[in-house]
Amino acid sequence: MLSMIGLIGGLALLILLTMIGMNLLVAGPLSAFIVAITSGLPLFPQLADKNEPDFVTNYMGGFTGFIASWYFMFLIGAIFGKLMEDSGAADSISKWVTDRIGVKKAALAVVIACAVLTYGGVSLFVVAFSVYPMALSLFKEADLPRRFIPAALGFGSTTFTMTSAGSPEIQNWIPIEFLGTTPYAGWEVSLVVAVFMMIFGYWWLKKMIKKAISRGERFESRETDSTQVREKLPNPYLSCIPLLIVLGISFSFHKSLAQSALIIALLGGCISVYLINRKYFIDFSKAITEGTIGAIIAIANTAAVVGFGGVAKATPAFSHAVDAMTNIPGSPLIGGAIAVCIIAGLTGSSSGGQSIALPLLAPHYLDMGVNPDALHRVAAISSGSLDSLPQGGYVVTTIRAIAGEKHKDAYPAFGALTVVVPLLGVILAVVLFMIF
Repeated sequence: MLSMIGLIGGLALLILLTMIGMNLLVAGPLSAFIVAITSGLPLFPQLADKNEPDFVTNYMGGFTGFIASWYFMFLIGAIFGKLMEDSGAADSISKWVTDRIGVKKAALAVVIACAVLTYGGVSLFVVAFSVYPMALSLFKEADLPRRFIPAALGFGSTTFTMTSAGSPEIQNWIPIEFLGTTPYAGWEVSLVVAVFMMIFGYWWLKKMIKKAISRGERFESRETDSTQVREKLPNPYLSCIPLLIVLGISFSFHKSLAQSALIIALLGGCISVYLINRKYFIDFSKAITEGTIGAIIAIANTAAVVGFGGVAKATPAFSHAVDAMTNIPGSPLIGGAIAVCIIAGLTGSSSGGQSIALPLLAPHYLDMGVNPDALHRVAAISSGSLDSLPQGGYVVTTIRAIAGEKHKDAYPAFGALTVVVPLLGVILAVVLFMIF
């Protein structure tokens, strides 16, 4: 019981500290420490028996493991975004978009850009780095409150694309290993759910932005924004080539190299930005430096939260919670959705929710005769909901490190679109699978 109280209390504390703006490099280990001591975990490896978990080892295992897996993607992705910004390519694309679809549809342009890159196999974190410069230009041009940029980025990346049939993102591929399905499992229902999330989510985003504008909110520039007035911008069509190169290389090598394909794709993007727009750079070296610093801050903040998950997973309470979630009575689809959803919330990871729940759920449910395609799609969609609680790694990176916003300002809209909308989507999916 004490371990369960500590697990829930530690998670609540992490969410609270994140919302009030505490540095995550402090908030993460502090919250994990509460979880560890209430669960009786030894604090140091020297105090633990052989093969027994301890606070320092488990926290740092999660922290360093995330950095080892994602450092190059974060680094090159952040540099790519800065090069697009410094060369004027982002401004050029945003101006072309607003001229074609109208200033009022700036948010829609951001959502579409994220959706295309995500469905093309580019990692969610990299999509945020890549699209943010363009999003900033679009919102500035349209005079929209910039606190909604993270919501637009998250909505376009983690809802109707990330977990839909055919998506090359890992959230759609994890169930294949355990269920023997394909990436297109349950595509009919997936299509209906994706359309619902896309239409409803965008309507909600527009409504929130319109309400904010009616209260007098506008785009507010910052000292960190580029203030230099450009006399000439690069060609918008040529400026799109680096994005297409990233998309094309990522999609082409996704099956053979998985997420490592992003390293090649982003390098190709950086090189093409330089070659195509080299005469338009304001300060190429400064862009590289700022991108590097931004990447280090972003990955450190995210790793601090992942470390918390490393400690949480080692506690008795977490094991009991998983057992309870994977043995929910009633419809297997409902039980599976709840289990994946809650575990994803506890770990702050959509892939973590599936990776922990499905090895336990799949054999039991398949023996019961559950349609594996239906379970695949429900698990995928549900994994993309509570993983976007305030302390989630992608949430922290997008809101704080990339957009430079405060959680209290940006998260209400972000949470509405990336938590509530997917939850409604998974409910719709379960109902449709149960009917048909």
